[in-house]
Amino acid sequence: MDNIIIRPMKASDYEKTVELWEATTGIGLSEADNRERILSYLIRNPEMSHVAEADGKLIGAVLCGHDGRRGYLHHLAVAISWRSLGIGRRLVEGCVACLDREGIDRCHLFVYPDNAEGMAFWRRMGFEQRHDIQLCSRNL
Repeated sequence: MDNIIIRPMKASDYEKTVELWEATTGIGLSEADNRERILSYLIRNPEMSHVAEADGKLIGAVLCGHDGRRGYLHHLAVAISWRSLGIGRRLVEGCVACLDREGIDRCHLFVYPDNAEGMAFWRRMGFEQRHDIQLCSRNL
């Protein structure tokens, strides 16, 4: 684990990050995840999203940002062969620390209903599933 580095995501990480996301069950990508929009997200939320590297290879990634009120985590992924080593936890803890420094006191994330492995992870991380609200979306 000493060779694993957690660092802020950079524009140059985009291609490898998308490769990881595409290979990860439970992550749904859309047009909102194209290069231009992800780079815009990184600019709007500087040094809040993180990647994990081992020996120069990208093995984990997560998007993190906020709207001034609430924090949001998107697309947490750790390469299958690197799971159960605490990398996901380290990525999330780094994001939570960034949100805390920004004065954000609550963080939301989205999980597909059939992603049992993801829900189990988020519960272990202290996130609670809410049953008092529903997500509504509209294409613009």
